[in-house]
Amino acid sequence: MKQHKHRKRGKEALTEKPGPKPGHGSQPKPERLQKIMANAGLGSRRALEQQIKNGKVLINRLPAKIGQSVNAGDRIGFEAKEWIVADVASPQRSLVYNKPTGEVTTRSDPQGRPTVFDRLPQIRGARWVAVGRLDINTSGLLLMTTDGELAHAMMHPSNRVDREYACRIFGDVDAEKLNNLKKGVMLEDGMAQFSDIQAAGGDEVNHWYHVTLLEGRNREVRRLWASQDVVVSRLKRVRYGAVFLPKRLRMGDWAELSAADHKILREDVGLGPVPVQLALKPDKGHRDSDRRQARKKSSKGQKSTRYKNVNRK
Repeated sequence: MKQHKHRKRGKEALTEKPGPKPGHGSQPKPERLQKIMANAGLGSRRALEQQIKNGKVLINRLPAKIGQSVNAGDRIGFEAKEWIVADVASPQRSLVYNKPTGEVTTRSDPQGRPTVFDRLPQIRGARWVAVGRLDINTSGLLLMTTDGELAHAMMHPSNRVDREYACRIFGDVDAEKLNNLKKGVMLEDGMAQFSDIQAAGGDEVNHWYHVTLLEGRNREVRRLWASQDVVVSRLKRVRYGAVFLPKRLRMGDWAELSAADHKILREDVGLGPVPVQLALKPDKGHRDSDRRQARKKSSKGQKSTRYKNVNRK
């Protein structure tokens, strides 16, 4: 797997935004025992269910039952160790992926084509969610996150998160066509329009434009240009909301966003801080006590070895 080395991003990767919007807190709900143990890396859910059936797992020093849930403050005993159930901020990650053409935005493809998930880093206890799709012939910025709440909010039309594309157009484009695209044209699935169009150079045959949409319908950019009898010969997404495609990020590479960047993305769509969830923390106090008791037992009845092999006179 190819990984982008430049994890720290410059100002081109995330725009400055106004101050935070009011957030909201949340209390974590009770969690199934096998799920919280699996998330802590203690085994697969199926294997842990069997351990619970065999009476190998304790909740507050009592044998656990299949389907039992736990709350903050409960103690989990397993394999001579103990953990405390605690409220922790959900560990969420987001990254920018520079998608090449030829990859599909799906987890598995019946035709065996490469997918955008093939090159992403592996994670435990979570899964990558693509924030908006890119078709197989479109390249550029694909925002990936483990924060399902954020992904849903950024894609929802009511939040009007803008997407910017660089388009290479083959055909004649005049002021009337550009005006039509900004005013709105009727497509087979309803009215559509570009919220902004900026010329970006080109030659006599091919012209480059940067266009902005406030929604993400299937192949919408290509269909809008096609309504004016011109063809998009190359399409690349360069921005999604506050996130820009870093200039130094090569095709097929990815760059991880910082926790501060993730917080900005949530604020931009009206979300509060990352909600807390239940997780397991090692009960260090219990372990230290066990160690002290073990040392006392092992030393009981033994003579000091401080002067062993020393010839005392």
